[in-house]
Amino acid sequence: MGINYLWDTNTVIYFLQRQFTPAAEKFIDNTLLTSQPAISAITEIELLCWKAATENDLLILRDFIKDSYVYELNQEIKNQTVEVRKYYSLKLPDAIIAATAIVNELTLITRNAKDFDKIQQLKVFSPYSL
Repeated sequence: MGINYLWDTNTVIYFLQRQFTPAAEKFIDNTLLTSQPAISAITEIELLCWKAATENDLLILRDFIKDSYVYELNQEIKNQTVEVRKYYSLKLPDAIIAATAIVNELTLITRNAKDFDKIQQLKVFSPYSL
């Protein structure tokens, strides 16, 4: 099973809380047939810091993280993050997520596609556009 997509933090939350539209849920289900979920290290941190999470939510989040490929911050991702921050003025977490997708040639799945649409080298897909 390969990795084709990087899941933004909001995508993980919507997936686990079953908040997708039927079309978006079908897309996610189909991607899971051929692609292991992958997240950035910053998404892992954001998920575990989610203030509204119950103990049960945290168990589910930890299981999801364990089943996902987590891209750690290496020097190439850090360098790309600097470039993204400089040229596109994204918040640091979003810049790290974008840089992770760019460096690893992945399509970013996010509800907030407009936050990333200026970055030409980044492939972005919003399941909510279906």
